[in-house]
Amino acid sequence: MNKGIFNIYKPNGPTSHDMVDKVRKLSGERRIGHAGTLDPLASGVLVVAVGREFTKQINTIVKKEKEYVSEFTFGMTSTTDDEEGEKTEISTSPVILTDIKKALKKFEGEVLQTPPDFSAVKISGKTAYQLSRQGKSVELQPKKVLIKKNEIISYNWPILKLKITTGPGVYIRAIARDLGNELKCGAYMSELTRTRVGDYRISDSIKIATPVSSR
Repeated sequence: MNKGIFNIYKPNGPTSHDMVDKVRKLSGERRIGHAGTLDPLASGVLVVAVGREFTKQINTIVKKEKEYVSEFTFGMTSTTDDEEGEKTEISTSPVILTDIKKALKKFEGEVLQTPPDFSAVKISGKTAYQLSRQGKSVELQPKKVLIKKNEIISYNWPILKLKITTGPGVYIRAIARDLGNELKCGAYMSELTRTRVGDYRISDSIKIATPVSSR
């Protein structure tokens, strides 16, 4: 693998850091960067820059439009807002599609979003994820993000499948959490695939040998 910018496919399981380490070993380059972390349980496009002259371009790529296909599970909340966390049942009463469509409109455009407690947001030099794992209280501030479009692919209670187009810095599992709160039934993100970052599409992504997860 030479220097350049690569559209790498990240499977479920390894962290984004695991994938960067794998590219580092394949390329022999120490200067590696990536555009936007994917959680271990997420898959899809991970744009990786190899070499100093290319890592300088990462900040520009991070700001590009992103596209996801995600599955939300209603009726329960999760401590991590995704499949990995401890679940709590909130409701067994199905929500009608009309109410979901109405609620989703509140999550389009510029919105205030509070990052998940289990996230890479830094607090006094440590990530919220590390502090939450240690059982420490985490207070994250909401930030303004851009959610360009939410398109319903399918719905069969309790599973909602969506195609979501965003600007930078959006947490899809936070959308699931907040949508569940809005509908008063609870929800968490049960699956996530990032299908595009700017012009980098999943159909063109490179599959490399899956590294062992460092988690």
